[in-house]
Amino acid sequence: MPRPARFRPALSRRARLGATTVAALVAGTAVFGVGQATAEHSVPRTDKEIPNLTQVQDKIKAYYGDTVTADGEHYASPHSNYARQVRGIEAKARTYLSKALARHDRAGKNSGQAKPAIVLDMDDTTLLTYNYELQVGFHYTEESQDKYLAHTDMDPVFGMNRLVNWAHAKGAEVFFLTGRKEAQRAWSVRNLKNVGYGVPLDRRHVYLKNKENPPAYLPCGATCTTVEYKSGTRKHIESLGYDVVANFGDQYSDLSGGAGDRTFKLPNPMYYLP
Repeated sequence: MPRPARFRPALSRRARLGATTVAALVAGTAVFGVGQATAEHSVPRTDKEIPNLTQVQDKIKAYYGDTVTADGEHYASPHSNYARQVRGIEAKARTYLSKALARHDRAGKNSGQAKPAIVLDMDDTTLLTYNYELQVGFHYTEESQDKYLAHTDMDPVFGMNRLVNWAHAKGAEVFFLTGRKEAQRAWSVRNLKNVGYGVPLDRRHVYLKNKENPPAYLPCGATCTTVEYKSGTRKHIESLGYDVVANFGDQYSDLSGGAGDRTFKLPNPMYYLP
């Protein structure tokens, strides 16, 4: 869902499904290759260069192991290739964090060293938007997102709640950093709590985008790009005495701009946010 309001309605702002998507899904890899969607940067010369949209959506459903309930709701399967890929990323993150947090612990609390922290995006990093996307036919609008979030809890991205709780128990401070708008705070916090994120979820730990009253630590104010907003907020977190040892996101714009020792990219073939 949105980042700078997480889902973006226009193709130029939220690039939709293209040839790169199909190739990546067939290969079972993360979408958009090196980190940039190509669909919005090139003009097809013929229709043969454009994948069939229905077939692309079918591949996405297969990748997520689309499961339909009796009342017509769509959910991703924990046995899907998506879930399998996520578990592999989480295993690497746990191995890394075990060492990084142990180093901080050995340094001691009285050494003046910054406290270790992890920063996580929300949509499709900690909360899975798949059910919402299927409900709206991969067509985001602010109105449909508000209506959904007000009354529905998204499932956690498979295993991420356990990874986050484990890291917190090992000494990492946990921060959520999302492009969801400030008006969605109560719904977002409720959702995180209800699906098992047992970490502090107050305003000091959950950052949402506030265009009406942007924080002073963001020089770009209400005009921040995703990269400026995310990296600027991580730098602010570090200024509070934390070392961001790991930064998690499903978009490359979640991970760019520095202020983080290591990044972990979660798969997301449904949309692209520059």
